[in-house]
Amino acid sequence: MIDINSLNKRLETLESHVAFQEQTIEELNKAITSQWEEFEKLKREISRLKAQLSDVQGAAEGTGSGEPPPPHY
Repeated sequence: MIDINSLNKRLETLESHVAFQEQTIEELNKAITSQWEEFEKLKREISRLKAQLSDVQGAAEGTGSGEPPPPHY
């Protein structure tokens, strides 16, 4: 015969495990969301820096007169 008290105890244990897992999943979801936002922020920053570097390189190349350096150089 199945003991009702034993089944209740097992059910309570399972409910406790499920509640803990739900809490853990929620915490992990928050961590992933935060990391994703930081990742997107860093991608935008890298794009901005690439554009800035390209501008600086273009300006540096544009400062030359296009003529070869003198022979003594």
